[in-house]
Amino acid sequence: MQRDGAGGIGGGAEIALANRIPKKFLDTILLELKNAGMVRSKKGPGGGYRLAGRPKDIHVGHIIRALDGPLAPINCASKSAYLPCEDCPDLEACAVRITMTKVRDAASDILDRMTLDEMIMYGRVRDPDLMYHI
Repeated sequence: MQRDGAGGIGGGAEIALANRIPKKFLDTILLELKNAGMVRSKKGPGGGYRLAGRPKDIHVGHIIRALDGPLAPINCASKSAYLPCEDCPDLEACAVRITMTKVRDAASDILDRMTLDEMIMYGRVRDPDLMYHI
């Protein structure tokens, strides 16, 4: 997303145009982020959208959960939206559930540690995995 000079990310139409996405789609995303407390909006002249916090304090896992729901690939592996499979004879021994729980945990480990600031940096640096912080 493009940032304006005042630290905001601009109005919906500006953001949609700059990122080549439909405004209606963007409006839905911005409303969900606003409802999750990650984005603030201001109407009128000089208005637009801005992050509710610093990018280094916003975690990517929180953003994804706000927009897409639980990280688990299937409901029986979810912590927040758990639903058992109707045809599963043994939930505790189910190899699919155990595997998908490991997938959920791995995704959560990465996304809950990564900040929006780091994600932005990945888009700007040619090979971010070679960056070292001492």
